[in-house]
Amino acid sequence: MTKPLTVALLSGGISSEREVSLKSGDQVYAALNKDKYRVIRYDPMTDLNQLVADAASIDVALVILHGPFGEDGTVQGLLDLLGIPYQGSGVLGSAIAMDKLVSKQLYEKSGIPTPTYIAINREDPQKTETCLEQVGLPLVIKPAKGGSSIGMTIVKTQDTLEPAIREAFCYGDTLVVETYIQGTELTVGVIGNRDLKALPVIEIIPDPQYEFFNYHAKYLPGASREICPAQIDEVLTEKAQVFAIMAHRALFCEGYSRTDMMLSHRELYILETNTIPGMTETSLLPLAAKTAGIPFSRLLDILIELGIEKKGVRNAEISRCQHPGISAFPSL
Repeated sequence: MTKPLTVALLSGGISSEREVSLKSGDQVYAALNKDKYRVIRYDPMTDLNQLVADAASIDVALVILHGPFGEDGTVQGLLDLLGIPYQGSGVLGSAIAMDKLVSKQLYEKSGIPTPTYIAINREDPQKTETCLEQVGLPLVIKPAKGGSSIGMTIVKTQDTLEPAIREAFCYGDTLVVETYIQGTELTVGVIGNRDLKALPVIEIIPDPQYEFFNYHAKYLPGASREICPAQIDEVLTEKAQVFAIMAHRALFCEGYSRTDMMLSHRELYILETNTIPGMTETSLLPLAAKTAGIPFSRLLDILIELGIEKKGVRNAEISRCQHPGISAFPSL
């Protein structure tokens, strides 16, 4: 009988999304096949020293953290230093995708459509005037770094603009202000390392009491409807999937990601890419995987396999570069 892999399951952390992370961690733990895995749980709020102490006995990590100090490359860097493979993006992709401003700049460079935007900083004078003049109403304000729509507001009237700016600055020093796109919200998951597969498109319909897919609409049971596959035609489905793969590559993501977008008058606008999407059994990425015939427990197996594969490829590349008899640049 094959010896079970020792899996470090990281959830919790210190971001504003701690409770969501803990809930995801609980469901991931329940779904992991205990015949295949010996699972040890770590909460980065309290257990980082223990993680470091246990590193030599850990085969792979599942990072189920959201927001800063978990999804932004910090924990990924620690795991790299400890030599522990993990699912998903590395330091670079995690840090880029967490920064909505940098993400948008890379979307543009890659020919990926995204709503018109500007960035404003805490110290900028005349913030409201800048937003009105350069973007115009209606607009969306969100912290440049963060997730779960925390600190995000749709602003439709001038008198609500300044309070929305103040609210968003509670979560960071830089804000992204973008044109509000009214339409259908879609999200597309991508899985793979070099060989990428786009999952079925999901259509998100928040309850009418929510203006958009905000924190409560995301996490309160019954607050939103998620339709998978989305109620769009084959042409738009393929286009959304292609953009999701393009976004994944543009932001240097690895393993898996989920890209959110808006559909308006048959045009797609990419909003952001998540490198550690919600991982409860009813979350969006697991729903898309299930629609594609991949049960939640098998999805976790795949993510673990991709993490170990990624680590093996990198180790081979490092070994090839360091080996005195093999040139890392054979064409030179």
